[in-house]
Amino acid sequence: MGNTYNYLKNRFLKISNLERNNEIFVFLIVSVLLAIPLKHNIGSLSIILFVLVSLLKWKATNVSFSKTLFIPVVFYALMVLSLLWTYDFERSLAGLQKEIIFLFVPLAFLLMPKLTQEQRTSIFKWYSYGMVLYSLFYILKALYRYISTGDSAAFFYHELVTLDVNAIYMSVFVSFALFYFINLREKNNLIRVLIGFLAVMVFLLSSKSIIFIDFILVICYYSFYSQVPKSVRYLTVTVFVGFLFFSLFFVKEVRERFLLEYETAFVDNTINEKIADGAGVVYNVSLQQAWNDEKFQANQFFPGTALRVYQFRIFKELIAEESVFFTGFGLEASQAQIQKKALQYELYDGYGDFNFHNQYTQTFAELGIFGFLLLFAMIYVTLKKAIQHKDFLHIAFAITMIVLFLTESFFCRQRGITFFIVLYCLFNSKLPSSTAYKSNLT
Repeated sequence: MGNTYNYLKNRFLKISNLERNNEIFVFLIVSVLLAIPLKHNIGSLSIILFVLVSLLKWKATNVSFSKTLFIPVVFYALMVLSLLWTYDFERSLAGLQKEIIFLFVPLAFLLMPKLTQEQRTSIFKWYSYGMVLYSLFYILKALYRYISTGDSAAFFYHELVTLDVNAIYMSVFVSFALFYFINLREKNNLIRVLIGFLAVMVFLLSSKSIIFIDFILVICYYSFYSQVPKSVRYLTVTVFVGFLFFSLFFVKEVRERFLLEYETAFVDNTINEKIADGAGVVYNVSLQQAWNDEKFQANQFFPGTALRVYQFRIFKELIAEESVFFTGFGLEASQAQIQKKALQYELYDGYGDFNFHNQYTQTFAELGIFGFLLLFAMIYVTLKKAIQHKDFLHIAFAITMIVLFLTESFFCRQRGITFFIVLYCLFNSKLPSSTAYKSNLT
């Protein structure tokens, strides 16, 4: 009986200590971040639990207003208001369920006790090790498929992580973990191995935009932030650049994704030999054609950059034709307009199902100029604070989002919304008044 009493007492004290030191929130936020690649219901449950605990404990802390965290709340309020003018009420109403993360997560951060810089760093640490485990799982799964089928495509792009998880989104998640390890001041052999492993994972995922962003950020880090000797900096950058060029020239799947954009960007009607079948020749659409042609043929293929040029073109046309500069079409209500344009330009079936693939354009089209300005405000304040604090990990997050938003409608998926808003709130929340800001370097 005495042993049972002592055990329960120790467990109670341990749980009480977790609550007293706010470690329960570290655990909950790590759970939210690590649930992102899993099924949506698991991610939703982790967010609900985090919000509920924040609400239950809000009386035990001093709530302080934060304009920075209030911006996404106003952003969501505008989404709700768009129900008044939306072109598709049902889709807008359904979209509010997914986008509600913009409301609940910032409110949870406002109500919960303030985390110290050490606790934030702990969150990034456990998240990063979690991404290592995810990457290991996906590579082992691909290895099993390769042994079974002999198809090396299992190691690359969507085949590596499934289309639902999405290689581009996974690239973002893995890249943030990569920069956490790069940002550590003291690196032992294990950390160096993990950096190399995650870098390989990013290349296997084959997202052109993320590879480009990571390349620039690595150069910036070793040029301005790293405290290692110059010889080590030069060696690291040389190895990274060498690995990049090796992948581009000798890894077929990576090379083909980059060369397709390079070879088709400025030359009209190049032949796409990869997707052509017995039905006839398939031609690639150049940037000039995507912007100017009045009609397209069923046997024309839009490479990634050309598709985004075409999408921005029809965005300009739709804003002018429908007079929705101030209001937009309403949350999630732009897809029907994209489909109308696809019919007008006689695009091949399926192209009308693509969104704008540009978060700035997507937001402007759905929420008008005010939605665009709120999105810009979130990006601006997080970049400004990152530069003020000289925090490279924060800078890496801000730059990644700024550039990625040019090529992806990141908020059209729950995974993208969760990743952005949780890190946005983590980086921009106020620290306890007794805690001075320190870089995440440890």
